[in-house]
Amino acid sequence: MDFEILVDDHYLKIFSDTTLTPVDNKKVLSLANDFEDEKWRYEKFENFIWDNIALTALSAQEREKLTGQSRSTLRESAKNLRLTDKAGDIGQGSELAEIVLYGIMHHHYGALPVVPKIFYKQNVQDNAKGADSVHVILEGDDDFSLWFGEAKFFNSIEDARLPAVVKSVGNSLDTAKLKKENSIITNASDIDRLVANPVLAAKIKDALAAKNSIDQIKPKIHVPILLLHECSITASTKEMNDAYRESVRKYHLGRASAYFEKQIAALSGTVAKYAEIKFHIILFPIPDREKLIEQFSKEVAFHKG
Repeated sequence: MDFEILVDDHYLKIFSDTTLTPVDNKKVLSLANDFEDEKWRYEKFENFIWDNIALTALSAQEREKLTGQSRSTLRESAKNLRLTDKAGDIGQGSELAEIVLYGIMHHHYGALPVVPKIFYKQNVQDNAKGADSVHVILEGDDDFSLWFGEAKFFNSIEDARLPAVVKSVGNSLDTAKLKKENSIITNASDIDRLVANPVLAAKIKDALAAKNSIDQIKPKIHVPILLLHECSITASTKEMNDAYRESVRKYHLGRASAYFEKQIAALSGTVAKYAEIKFHIILFPIPDREKLIEQFSKEVAFHKG
């Protein structure tokens, strides 16, 4: 992972005296970019986006065909992105956040992008339907876990913004939507290309078959929730030092606690087998949301030609 990890632990270990329940199924990951010449490293962050764009914008077959052709990979990936991302658009910055999540899933969790969500959009101007990311992590030689991610890019992650995230996560766990995601996984060819063991690939597809109850796979489901967010601490900082690390760490832990409190209140009584699903909140601070979105939109237009 190119970014520094400030927190990566189980919620219960961080807040051992918490009265929230259930929290043994929750984890917190806090990441931070560094600084150079007393400035936040925009270019490093943007490179991470473009280095990982193909994971969600191209199918496994297309990625294989374009191996070693970096320019062609960028152009083909950009074709599946929105040409513009204007201020006020409902999904402003959403694709950028989705790409970042795919990159984190690949580099930090070692996950396989079995459904490249941007690639499978029905219309290039659409937002990705259902979960923002769909991954499988192989657990040894004969088991697996399913990861259905949410990716948000906000100018604030204060309390007023958190209910929308909770609602989005709750919607993604609707049984009909989970079955739809499972059908996409089993019908797409990506899983056969990414899972080298054909016996395990067949086992995954059989477990996700529509004939089976969703309740059977709830213990295998993980929900990574990326909150890419504008941060005044980061905007006012000039170097990666212990004071900055501690300030961001403290802020992120407070936001993680506030988020999980709202999620438990809203979903624990409405989502079946809620306590068996694993939730991972991923927090990443940036100094200027509009600047990143504007630069990303310009580069998308450039690569589209």
